[in-house]
Amino acid sequence: MLIRSIDLTLAGIGLLLGAPVFFLLLIVGLFDTGSPLFVQERVGLRKKPFRLVKFRTMNVTAKSVATHLANSSDITSFGRFLRKTKLDELPQLWNVFMGDMSIVGPRPCLFSQEELIMEREVRGVLDARPGITGLAQVNGIDMSTPKLLAETDQRMLQSLSLKMYFKMILLTVAGKGSGDRIRTGM
Repeated sequence: MLIRSIDLTLAGIGLLLGAPVFFLLLIVGLFDTGSPLFVQERVGLRKKPFRLVKFRTMNVTAKSVATHLANSSDITSFGRFLRKTKLDELPQLWNVFMGDMSIVGPRPCLFSQEELIMEREVRGVLDARPGITGLAQVNGIDMSTPKLLAETDQRMLQSLSLKMYFKMILLTVAGKGSGDRIRTGM
């Protein structure tokens, strides 16, 4: 309950203070792809679907697949900037504010990622709100290794404390971790 209160507070502050940055990124994104926001159904708390919101980093014609299966040629130049700076994740503060996500938790996957869902299910990971960042992200573990990711998510959830919560946020803001890998040369 305490972490949910902190999530609400940080998301609210982030949305208010970040409004000028959001607006600027929306405008640039509009010129980049014509559709600056990317909305996709993801697996949420107890496998309940929710609509994740991010800044679009790929062409609007790109296939809707897990990031590690995406083609690097689909990423726009502005999208590369957004990914490198992790600014593409900012709209997820809305998901946190609405209760679909936490700031720290297992990254939400697609319903098509059946192996990851199964690995997470047997470890109780789906009983937690998905997060913007977490232990796997700051350690460079992505969705291309479902078992390792689920094991890392489980370990994080079993030891999640306020200290760890803020450590994950600070490590992410400091640039630790690289997010999901994108296929190159395709």
